[in-house]
Amino acid sequence: MSEHDDEDFAQDTLSQAVENQLEAGEPAFVQAVLNKLTLVGYEREAIIELMARVLADEIDLMLREDRPFSLARYEQGLRALPELPEPRETA
Repeated sequence: MSEHDDEDFAQDTLSQAVENQLEAGEPAFVQAVLNKLTLVGYEREAIIELMARVLADEIDLMLREDRPFSLARYEQGLRALPELPEPRETA
């Protein structure tokens, strides 16, 4: 698998995780953010992709800082959409 294939797989996996959160209705703010972005004209597919990028950012930081997943930080990132988290330097 190429690096591009790995990125596509990761994006698909994270997008599916967001879809699962929406289906489960948990956490509730995921649906609220979807509704907000739909109202301002974003397509569902684009919204899910943005949300998956926020999830990826939180997972990356969690692994880097060796700490538990922060639901509060995830919510903050989602509620800031369509602004995305700032890219970080990779070590």
